Amino acid sequence: MLFGKKIIVVLPAYNAEKTIAQTIAEIPLDLVDEYVVVDDASTDNTIQVASSLNVKNLIKHDKNRGYGGNQKTCYDTALELDGDIVIMLHPDYQYTPKLIPSMVYMIATGLYPVVIASRILGKGALKGGMPKYKYISNRFLTWAQNLMINQKLSEYHSGYRAFSREVLEKVNYHANSDDFVFDNQMLAQIFMAGFEIAEITCPTKYFKEASSINLQRSIKYGLGVLKTSMGFFLHKHKLISIPIYKSE
Repeated sequence: MLFGKKIIVVLPAYNAEKTIAQTIAEIPLDLVDEYVVVDDASTDNTIQVASSLNVKNLIKHDKNRGYGGNQKTCYDTALELDGDIVIMLHPDYQYTPKLIPSMVYMIATGLYPVVIASRILGKGALKGGMPKYKYISNRFLTWAQNLMINQKLSEYHSGYRAFSREVLEKVNYHANSDDFVFDNQMLAQIFMAGFEIAEITCPTKYFKEASSINLQRSIKYGLGVLKTSMGFFLHKHKLISIPIYKSE
């Protein structure tokens, strides 16, 4: 807890048996009040490993709901647990939990309602082993998104984010995709609702056990990102109406 704010970390897990223990071990439990693991019907031993760690808030989907569907369960659970600040952290150890205190502080003090850990600020992405084609795609998509959304984020594609309760209650994340484009849709919703987003430099690691999507799904994701940004632009200028920007 910080400044009277209850802090909850959510970990959307899928086939993370080799990395989830290391990720959880670095969560600063002197600051974090609770953490939630949602296993999205993994085909490995993720649920068994999490159980052996005595995870208090452990949820298992009976069938795979997708990355976005997993996050919906994560945020619903965090709100049910009365979280004031919610941090979404991948349990694949690609992002370090050691940034949690800095991210939380920016929200708890009222500076920003949302904080993204950016791999692009500084040289964290390439230094950490991000494939060059992914780096180039990231830079192109981010340029296009900033142009259409009229913002200046260094990237929209990090999977390490912190939100105030107000943001999660305001945006209709249930209307978003259950696939990977969920992350981008949620950022678009946040900007549409008038919230500001802060960024913090984040080192990252790319290795065999870290989650990653293949080229085909990357292309699908990229097209979804561009569609989301174009939809934002058209909705913002009242040219069409996009359902995800309507309240629940």
